[in-house]
Parts: sequence; C-alpha cells; structure tokens
Amino acid sequence: MEDYQKKLVLALTAQGSRYGIDPARLLLGSGLDMRTLQQQQTLRLTAMQVEKAWQNAVTLTGDPLFGLHFGESMQLAALGVVGQLIQTSSTVLDALTNGAALVPLLSDLFTARLVSEGSLMQFELHTDETLASQYPHTCRQMGEYLMVFVLHELDGLLLARIEPAAVCFPYRVNGQAEYQRVFRGKILPKPGPFRIAFEKRLLEAPVLSANHEMQNYLLQQVSHLMLTGESKGVLQAKVYNYLLANSFLYALTLDAVAANFNMSVRTLQRKLREEGRTFAEIVEAVRKNLAMQYLQAAHHPVKDIASILGYNEPSAFLKAFKRWTGMTPAAYRKKGLATDG
Repeated sequence: MEDYQKKLVLALTAQGSRYGIDPARLLLGSGLDMRTLQQQQTLRLTAMQVEKAWQNAVTLTGDPLFGLHFGESMQLAALGVVGQLIQTSSTVLDALTNGAALVPLLSDLFTARLVSEGSLMQFELHTDETLASQYPHTCRQMGEYLMVFVLHELDGLLLARIEPAAVCFPYRVNGQAEYQRVFRGKILPKPGPFRIAFEKRLLEAPVLSANHEMQNYLLQQVSHLMLTGESKGVLQAKVYNYLLANSFLYALTLDAVAANFNMSVRTLQRKLREEGRTFAEIVEAVRKNLAMQYLQAAHHPVKDIASILGYNEPSAFLKAFKRWTGMTPAAYRKKGLATDG
C-alpha cells in the first residue's frame, strides 16, 4: 500500500509544479518532504498526511478541480497500469475488474466494484463515510481523480477515445462544462457512490498485448524527449512536456491543456506568443519527435503510428512527415536502419 500511496503523492507534487507550486510548499504541514519521498523505498503515509497534500494542492493552485485535472494529466501512468493488467486479463472487463481491486491500495477511503445493469456495466467507487467526513479533500479530489483514471484505463485498453454511457457523482458539481469536457458527457448528481457506466459490448473486447507494444515503447522514450525549459520558454517547455506525456491515443485540445494549467485559452495563447511560439507549433514538434522515435523502432506499422499521433488518414501523416524531414516515413526508417547497420 505504502509504495502506491507514495507514488501518488509524488505525482501530485509534479502536477502542482505545472501550476508553478514548489513541492516543499505543497507538502507543508503534512510532515512529508521530497527527499524522504524520493529516497525511502517504502514509506507509511497517514491518511492525514495525504489529506494535507490534497488540501494544499487545491489551495495553492487555486484550482477547485485539481483532482479532476490531475487525473486527466495521469494518462501515462494509467497506461503503465494497463501494461501490468494485460498480462493477467483476457478481456477489457477482466482488466477493469483487476484494476478495481487495486483501488484500496491507493487509499483506505475507497473500495471499487463492478455492477451489471442491463446493457451497461457500471464501475462504482464507494467511500467509507466515517473516513470521508474526516478527510474531505481526499474524498472529493481523489474520487474525481480515480474516475478519470478509469476512463483513461479504458482508452488505453481499447485504443480508442471512449465516451461513457453515464457519469454520476454523489454531489452536484460546480463547473458542469469542465466536467463534461473531461468525461465527454453530462455529469448527473446521484446519491450513493461515484459511478461511471460503459456499454458491455465495449468491455467484451479481447485484450491484445501486441497493441500495447507502442505504449511500452512510449513509456521508455518519454523521459529523454522531455524539455528542461532552460533554453526554451518556461511555459512552452511545460506545454510540450505535458503533450508528450499524454500523447498516446489522441491529440489533446487547446481547451484541455489550458484547463490543466488552470488558465483560460486566451491566457495560454498570449503567454505562448510572448515566448515566440504557438500551441499548434508545439503540437507539431511533439508529433514530429514521436514519429521519428516510433519509426526508429522499426517494427511499428506506419498506419498505426499515424493513428496514435492523431491523424485520421495515413496520407495526412505522410504529407506532414515529408514536410518535417523532406522524406517519407518509409525512407526515413530505411535510412535509420542503414545507419544503425
């Protein structure tokens, strides 16, 4: 339990840094510090320490939807979990069931279960009412984080952008439009557990481990493709890194990125212009660098690379790649193999 919780808090501080919050400030009052979190292999965290971290994150960032945006930015981590689940799962439903069993390892506040209702399969996140009243920030922020996490898990398993059949929260949300953007549909207030429902036919799909080779490759490559921000504008480096870390499956929209940095679209565009870049140019740079990395791996089909980078038609990807490099993907791959040889 301790390792999962520790990794979650470390990821939470990384999310805070996207808002310009120093990790030490985010952990202030929790009895935790970055050195201990990074160096100790196992660390027992108390519920109050985790609660304080969530509370500081919301307060310091000024983002009441911090957990929602944190979950949205954790797609890469979600895919990492998927990579582990597919080894013991034959269908998407099996993987989701196995994933539900991991929830208590993240927090004592929650248990998860799957409930069948007609043509729908419903993922329910139940809270311990006593603990929820004692740790309200963990309950709400982490509950929303886990709901988004589930949606991203299914995206990764099905290699598609899934739209839930229904999403219900045990309270009325503020900022319905932002919740709709994240969950791709309307949010309904309904007493009881957090709920997110999917068509059963989607969950009956087999898990094909071959489809996840590119996910694993991306996980291995991301760290050395990241920008430090030293020679680039600070914000454009952060946007580039965010797009890179969340690039698998579909291109993130300008609205989504702005929301995750707790900015309006207009503010994000203005700040990027001040650094001499546009959002579209950063998206192009991410696509170009990932395309080159995938092609250097040799075994990924060009049509799959095009799809993962957000191109609906392979011909559009071929045209873009030729504009970037002056050669076709096939020619680039052949040249790379010749150089390696």
